Amino acid sequence: MPARRPRLVVAALSACGVVVAIMQTIVVPLLPQLPALTNSSPANVSWLVTVTLLTGAVVTPLLGRAGDMYGKRRVLLLAIGSMVAGSLLCAVSRDLTVLLTGRALQGAAVSVIPLGISILRDELPAEKVLPAIALMSATLGMGAAFGIPLATLVVEYADWHTMFWASASVGLAVMLAVILVVPESPLRTRGRFDVLGALGLSAILICLLLAVSKGSVWGWSSPITLGLFALGAFLVPVWGYHQLRTAKPMVDLRVSARPAVLFTNLAAVMVGFAFYANSLATAQLVQEPTWTGYGLGASIVVSGLCLLPGGVAMVLLSPVSARLSAARGPRFTLVLASALMTLGYVVRVFTSTSLTAIVLGATVVSAGTAVAYSALPALIMHAVPVSETAAANGLNTLMRTIGQAVCSAVVVTVLTSLVATHVGGGVAPRLGAYQVIFMIAGGCALVATLLTLLIPARRPVIEDVQLAEPQRTAA
Repeated sequence: MPARRPRLVVAALSACGVVVAIMQTIVVPLLPQLPALTNSSPANVSWLVTVTLLTGAVVTPLLGRAGDMYGKRRVLLLAIGSMVAGSLLCAVSRDLTVLLTGRALQGAAVSVIPLGISILRDELPAEKVLPAIALMSATLGMGAAFGIPLATLVVEYADWHTMFWASASVGLAVMLAVILVVPESPLRTRGRFDVLGALGLSAILICLLLAVSKGSVWGWSSPITLGLFALGAFLVPVWGYHQLRTAKPMVDLRVSARPAVLFTNLAAVMVGFAFYANSLATAQLVQEPTWTGYGLGASIVVSGLCLLPGGVAMVLLSPVSARLSAARGPRFTLVLASALMTLGYVVRVFTSTSLTAIVLGATVVSAGTAVAYSALPALIMHAVPVSETAAANGLNTLMRTIGQAVCSAVVVTVLTSLVATHVGGGVAPRLGAYQVIFMIAGGCALVATLLTLLIPARRPVIEDVQLAEPQRTAA
């Protein structure tokens, strides 16, 4: 590989990750206006967030396995192409059905993160792998932190379709960059694609995530919510039995049951919840009306800009996280990161009425997120064969997405349950609602810390990458 090539590969793949993460969050500032823009109800419009999380969760492990089997670069281009197609659909229509279809296609692009991480492991020199995967994994948080501020500016000063045209244009640009500078990995996982395993996993995820995401709208005791939970619970052991009896399963449950993999994935669920609560709650908190007694009545642009320092912190801390993982191991890094997120939420619980303190607390949580997201794939690569990197990191990304989906449901439920009414008829969440959210998110970050301590301590991950290098070269 030419001397400059590794930097170009890292830059191209990281750009893909940032674009995909921005795409996930660009509709959040627009949600209050979308019912009027689409002639739909707020409950129906909320699907524009739910459907992206849902398709991302379902498709990510499938494309991760397909990348291991048929070529990671090829599947990565397919995922970005799905995002471009979805962006174009959203850019040309106000019809909610078309918008939902477009957002579903955009959600498939979340698989870019684990695929990019796997390509970096296959293609880069051993000494460059750890910093590169730290940056690639952190792009999921970086893009989300920058996406909301950018979207608020578009909503305030331009037609809302503009952000989808921009998403499609940037998507085409990063596709071209991948085609020009990213090579196709020679590594392949042999065998047939586990179609039944893929269908079973998809069915389980659809049942559980639909029930979690829409339970607050349908009612937690409604027949459809309970039925989805029951069906998902029934399918889990059936699917698990099939996976254990299949030669090349969709998810290798024996590998996934290893403490190093199991506790890393459980910690990823908690980190995903804590990260998403920070983004969702901050943008709404500062916009609450002043009559609530705590609200700042800030504009939509100000609410987005409150997350910008967190995005900058993520960019700056990604290389720091890589150096820390190389020196002390990714387990130590993840413990430190999740503890930092816990501290950030302690600050947020007690300082939710000051704009300066809100920005400070949100930035501390974002800083912890950047370090955590950088450490998670290193821990996964520590514990799985090199031929299963994309699938294993896809499963870890799925765990983060599940955490985000559950967080979305919890935030909606809490904010709509603990409300105050103005004498003029206005309704807004009470301060206690936000404090409950921050306490739950802080608790999740604390649980992530405890789960990480259960991961067996091992030598720094860079040694594992170097051990894998002869196998990669021989392949």
